[in-house]
Amino acid sequence: MKRSRMTYLILSILVMILGLLSRRIDNLPQIISAYSGDILWSLMIFLLIAFIFNKGSSIFIISMAIIFSYSVEISQLYHAPWIDGIRGTTLGALVLGYGFLWSDLVCYTIGVMIGAGLDLLIMRYIRKRDRI
Repeated sequence: MKRSRMTYLILSILVMILGLLSRRIDNLPQIISAYSGDILWSLMIFLLIAFIFNKGSSIFIISMAIIFSYSVEISQLYHAPWIDGIRGTTLGALVLGYGFLWSDLVCYTIGVMIGAGLDLLIMRYIRKRDRI
């Protein structure tokens, strides 16, 4: 079944805004401020992949989101002047991050699983709506 690109684009933008806000709000509980950005980042990646591959299976989208997210994290083990220069910019830091953390892999998995659950709910709603 085909996903609505507009729905996934709007959700991606909302998640981006929430992710940026999670870094700006000072009085959040420590656990939320420490991990929400990474969870929301991978959720955004899931939603963007679902947007691009709107006819793809859920397993394909989950796999691509995990592979992409983990690849970005693993790339943080590589430090060359050119890539560290990119990481030194605001956009580069948001996309590529700074340093490898095992906890980020856990956050990415959680974010993708939230995306998969959200995708399942959206697809069930569409199927139910189309039957009526």
